Amino acid sequence: MTTARLTTRLSTVFLSAAAFAALAACGGGGTDLPAIVAEPLEQYVPPEPPSGYTAKAIQYANKDMVAAANPLAVQAGVDILAQGGSAIDAAIAVQMVLNLVEPQSSGIGGGAFMLHLDKGTAKVLAYDGREMAPKAATANMFIGADGKPLAFTNAVDGGLSVGTPGLLRMLEAAHKAHGKLPWAQLFAPAIALADTGFAISERMSVSIAGSAARIKAQGEPGASYFLKADGTAKATGTLLKNPELAATFRSIAAGGANAFYTGDIARDIVAKVSTHPTNPGRLTLADMSGYVHKVREPVCGVYRVSYRICGMPAPSSGGISVLQTLGILNNFDVAGMKANTVDSVHLVSEAYRLAYADRAKYIADSDFVSVPVAGMLDSAYLTARSKLISMTKTIGTPVAGMPTGASTAGTDTSLNLPSTSHMSIVDRNGNAISMTTTIENGFGSLQMVRGFLLNNQLTDFSFTDRDADGSLVANRVQPLKRPRSSMAPTFVLNAKTGDLEGITGSPGGSAIIQYTTKSIIGMIDWNLNVQQAINLPNFGAQTNATTSIEKGSVIDTAALRNELTARGHTVAQSTAFTSGLHGITFNGLRGDGNAGLLARNPGAGVYGGGADPRREGIAKGNQ
Repeated sequence: MTTARLTTRLSTVFLSAAAFAALAACGGGGTDLPAIVAEPLEQYVPPEPPSGYTAKAIQYANKDMVAAANPLAVQAGVDILAQGGSAIDAAIAVQMVLNLVEPQSSGIGGGAFMLHLDKGTAKVLAYDGREMAPKAATANMFIGADGKPLAFTNAVDGGLSVGTPGLLRMLEAAHKAHGKLPWAQLFAPAIALADTGFAISERMSVSIAGSAARIKAQGEPGASYFLKADGTAKATGTLLKNPELAATFRSIAAGGANAFYTGDIARDIVAKVSTHPTNPGRLTLADMSGYVHKVREPVCGVYRVSYRICGMPAPSSGGISVLQTLGILNNFDVAGMKANTVDSVHLVSEAYRLAYADRAKYIADSDFVSVPVAGMLDSAYLTARSKLISMTKTIGTPVAGMPTGASTAGTDTSLNLPSTSHMSIVDRNGNAISMTTTIENGFGSLQMVRGFLLNNQLTDFSFTDRDADGSLVANRVQPLKRPRSSMAPTFVLNAKTGDLEGITGSPGGSAIIQYTTKSIIGMIDWNLNVQQAINLPNFGAQTNATTSIEKGSVIDTAALRNELTARGHTVAQSTAFTSGLHGITFNGLRGDGNAGLLARNPGAGVYGGGADPRREGIAKGNQ
């Protein structure tokens, strides 16, 4: 990676000493990673910079629970559940409020992946609301006049990076299948907040400050909405109203998703994209009206005999890569190594390396390429991969394996930048949602239409269609294709009974895979409750010799860094590991005598919820 691909350097955003002290005490900390890291991470500011660390305790509820990225959004979901709404009803209400109060991360101008569990049928479905490339997209659309890939911000800022949004089509379809309350009712909390205003949170203000120059350069209406007259970020606590978004929500509440994908809203989106003065895009009205969500089968695998882990299939790499990592770790006594030790950091990082190497080579939109999922998740294949791991020396730069069904493919070098949000929800009937939602980079493409921001998801494709060896890259740009993602909404099920025991997921770009895996290992191998697992310090590796650890956390010690270095790791301390894990675990005796994940640390409730201390979310439910 060159600094041209990520031009903003770390300058003013650091966690406070007090925050790091709390982080060290609680075993936690925070970053968002580029997909391929070949230089120390502290050189870069993630698209959503760190905004502090706030210690949090596990929360309990008896009837239902919502864990999401902002208290106002969580309250909207809890209220909908109290009105008799289902998990999908609550998810829609949460998402619309997040669009308002956390606009840098997600919204109706973007897309999402969602797992849904129907308690009555015990069926898990994977809803794919990922954005699609326009029909006019071409393999060379991110190649400059000089024949080289565009610098990242040159590709992102403007219309070229905008894919057809998928979020609303997906949510509407899921609501028709699983909703209980009227569609329009679910927009009421967000409309009320948009009309009356809300106080800008610290995280939103910090995020605006990190992108202020780029927001200003893109002009209106975003500049005056996010910035003060002097071009600086509107401060924490500023009352912000969004009457345009309220009007947009009213149209969608009354007319359904068609009000977004056809008519005036669609025309305004296409006009904003196609008439950008310096970087026009290729989105058309036909692309908007032609968007189709997908309902796919989840990918699942057994971990530690007792647990069945289910996640998103391609075009997300999240579910497959989490399962590959866990499948490799199945061959080691992770519990015996204990958390926050050099052995566990080394081992888990090595497992990540092997999974990320396969990810870069094989995973893309399965409607366009053959993804060897069965081969990649085969236990014999993962056992063979695990034998590449030595406890005394790092693999260094990993090489992809050759799972059954794989064909020759080029290695992808696309960036997966982390402007994303995650929610975990369970309703009083036991139906559940795990949804990760995104507009990709911080503030997406910076194009604002009718009160919301448009995504830049097309930059999740490889900028080049062939790698250095001339092999075609699976995740290359193609018309109507969905870019590969790392989003990893996850369910933890009882392997024998099929009962749901946990929900987890996180934002964080390509590091989502590491954050989600960490929470699962923490709950299962290290017997932690969901909040304790979320608090664990972040660390990991991808497709090179660099192992990144969360600066200021309990594992950021000279002794541990030196021991990793002695095993061959290139160690990078990162102040920017801002995961946003939101999880729920369940109590109650199962049919096999297992009392569930929550019962390992029982409290006063049927559900236990956790929210990442690195962001501003909470967990809450009805008693």
